Amino acid sequence: MIRIDSLSVRYGAQQALEGVSLAVAPGECVLVTGPSGCGKSTLARTLNGLIPHTIPAEVTGRVVVDGRDTAACPVAELATSVGLVFQNPATQLFNLTVDEEVAFGPRNLGLAEAEVARRVALALAATGIAHLRGRSTRELSGGERQRLAIASVLAMGPRILVLDEPTASLDVRGTREVAAALRRLRDEGVTILIVEHRLGAVAHLARRTVILEAGRVVADGPTDEVLAQQPLLRRLGLRRPAEESLDDWSRLLLPNGRPPGPPVVELKGVVAGYGRHTVLRGLDLTLYEGEFAALVGDNGAGKSTLARVLAGLVKPRSGQVRLGNGRRLEAGRDVGLLFQNPLDQLFCDSVDEEVSFGARNLGRYDPAALDTVLRATGLLPLRARAVHSLSMGQQQRAALAAILAPRPRLVILDEPTMGQDWGHLSAFMDFLLELNRGGCTILLITHDYKLVHRYARRILLLHEGRIVADGVPATGRQEPS
Repeated sequence: MIRIDSLSVRYGAQQALEGVSLAVAPGECVLVTGPSGCGKSTLARTLNGLIPHTIPAEVTGRVVVDGRDTAACPVAELATSVGLVFQNPATQLFNLTVDEEVAFGPRNLGLAEAEVARRVALALAATGIAHLRGRSTRELSGGERQRLAIASVLAMGPRILVLDEPTASLDVRGTREVAAALRRLRDEGVTILIVEHRLGAVAHLARRTVILEAGRVVADGPTDEVLAQQPLLRRLGLRRPAEESLDDWSRLLLPNGRPPGPPVVELKGVVAGYGRHTVLRGLDLTLYEGEFAALVGDNGAGKSTLARVLAGLVKPRSGQVRLGNGRRLEAGRDVGLLFQNPLDQLFCDSVDEEVSFGARNLGRYDPAALDTVLRATGLLPLRARAVHSLSMGQQQRAALAAILAPRPRLVILDEPTMGQDWGHLSAFMDFLLELNRGGCTILLITHDYKLVHRYARRILLLHEGRIVADGVPATGRQEPS
């Protein structure tokens, strides 16, 4: 079904893949993992011809998919048998409503409307988003967009399905529904390649696992055997599947203790949304100086909207936003917000220019501090690299470094795990912990339970636009090691 022979891919001076050879049998489900920037997404894009037909790259070797040589076959023809779900769903959603997005592909295959409707219904049900029918794609949360992108590809009925971090933005329920859908497809004979860092969410689906490092295959074999190689996983910064937790937060929280400092920001009865869609519904919240809080909840609960209200990017329709120091928090200077999609906030040519831009404009540029931030985010060796040439995980860290460089008082991280291996993730989270100990307030928005347990001292559970639980884990907080 898939045969890759001595594949090497280079973007200018950057070697993304080097001498990769793989064969995937029809109906096989393969997990591909490795540290951020190791070439996983590049490998995925060679399978449907985006490389080299759409994305400029120097390619040697051969890729044959479903009997077609991808170097000689047009992307449109490959799309009839290979479905690719991108790491960033925003790059492949362009219709106005959920229904139109899922129906777009089948209609372009020339299928009858009855068959289009059948495929749309099946794809929406398989990904657990049938309730989003008719909704504007612009109003969806990141996790909802992720599931919509998967549904849009499933509706095409591909024989080969390639998913680049399909669970990165999903809540527990969404992860389970997507995993169940992939299991059904696997059992029906669909060939599946899953590129993922959250191994616990998908490892049980794949009987075979491939690990990449610096563009080369360093492990390939039965999943249980490959993921049992603890020294290799530890060296590459990959987490063990057993470390994934799927507990229900509402049952794990104990009442919160004494706040660490004075209020930084206080929200009272805040109502906010987009157009006719209300997201936050009378929300009350106080964040305190020097606290490390985590905001958790299902996709669509309003987490990103709350982050934008705190950063001053969304104006509440009603309610009050009070600041502890008597003055308005300024976005950039006082509040640093890491967006879920790093491409929404990266605009300079090089990493060095991007990270220093805000600090220079705010009069807070310090070369030594800049080096510290670049080192903490693993970008020091990449400071001269073009931002657009970075992997998604590296772009996420570049955006994080850019918001940290001006030393804001409040740092909000909206799902910082996309594209991150545990090694890079824990390194910059440890750096944030040091900033927190110095008085910086951190609000972490994530579905990653291990990350919350390891770092947060307070957990806020958001449900349907309101904080419904506020406390600390009943098992106590695990100190970083």
